[in-house]
Amino acid sequence: MDEQELRKEAHDLDVTVWVGKSGLSAVTDELKNQLRNEKLVKVKFLRAARGGTSTDELAEELADEASAELVETRGNTAVYH
Repeated sequence: MDEQELRKEAHDLDVTVWVGKSGLSAVTDELKNQLRNEKLVKVKFLRAARGGTSTDELAEELADEASAELVETRGNTAVYH
């Protein structure tokens, strides 16, 4: 499945993982678990998690930690495959 098809499919997904003040380490395992059962997972980065960091930087870091593929970021939300 190419990236454009994944983006179309992700459009109607609900957010199932929220990154808050506890940071990325608090949700890494949850993202891994959800990706075992789902093709795509949508993650929301709350203001408390972002601090002075951009959503894109956090999304890339979470992808590395969870060994996931970052499909896209839009606003404060990222989609993983």
